[in-house]
Amino acid sequence: MLTLKGEHIYLRPLEPEDLDFIHTIENDEAIWEISNTITPYSKFLIKQYLDSAHKDIYEVKQLRLVISNYDDIALGMIDIFDFDVKNKRAGIGILVKETENRQKGYGREALQLLSNYCFVHLDLHQLYCNISEENEASIKLFTSQGFVNIGLKKDWNFHNGVFKNEYLFQLINTNVH
Repeated sequence: MLTLKGEHIYLRPLEPEDLDFIHTIENDEAIWEISNTITPYSKFLIKQYLDSAHKDIYEVKQLRLVISNYDDIALGMIDIFDFDVKNKRAGIGILVKETENRQKGYGREALQLLSNYCFVHLDLHQLYCNISEENEASIKLFTSQGFVNIGLKKDWNFHNGVFKNEYLFQLINTNVH
């Protein structure tokens, strides 16, 4: 049964009404390090992105979903990227926008829902994520969901004049062969 609904949140596709929400996130310099963003995005470009967000994951190799509570308030986003059908793998990225909504289990629930979707409905064998060595909250989140640290990429990202290390985490679905 396809379900992207959890106890406290659900995952939904992007809608045109998400323009301001996405614009705020994409232009928040505090999270540019996480997203590897180096320039701001215009509302025009984000609107173009939203206009094509309906395209199939098999065509565009990515899927972005909004993490929403049951009051229909957008809390963050969770992404599937580098969707690789041949090798049955994809990357996952997650962001809970407001600091006051973090550490409340929303990210954990969203990650559980999306991982299950990837393994059951997309028939993936493995998921991976890239996490800055300094991002303790994300390391804790992904390890709590069974992701294993499989390596350190030295001096991987350059941010604010400093090279930073990044971990590669992986979750293998042992039910798929």
